[in-house]
Amino acid sequence: MTTDGADGLVHIGEVAERTGLSHRTIRYYEEMGLVSPAGRTEGGFRLYDEAGIARLLLITPMKPLGFSIEQIGELLGALDTTADPEADPADRERARTVLDEAHAGVAQRIRDLKEATARAESFADRLGREVSRSVPGR
Repeated sequence: MTTDGADGLVHIGEVAERTGLSHRTIRYYEEMGLVSPAGRTEGGFRLYDEAGIARLLLITPMKPLGFSIEQIGELLGALDTTADPEADPADRERARTVLDEAHAGVAQRIRDLKEATARAESFADRLGREVSRSVPGR
């Protein structure tokens, strides 16, 4: 593991490897305010802690589910608020509403993806049958 001393911080390359995200995507998420490095080396290289890596892993499935950067930011803010025991009760209630709506949207998107996958599998099966019929000896 590429660490920067005993503090357990890792360089962006290690973070990219662990999350499956590119360096560029991680830097973009930082620019958009979704994640912040825990520190930097003397040379200016970004260093991340386990909390930052966990946050990136939380973001990772959101993009394929169709969330925009703005929606991702809103969801992360809502999650931060609900996890904060000192958050204002009204803010916590708004955050729960955001999470409830996101949950419903994700559930619908998953249903849509399953239907699309079933159609794609059916098409692949049909193509396989066509290939088998058209190729001598199969």
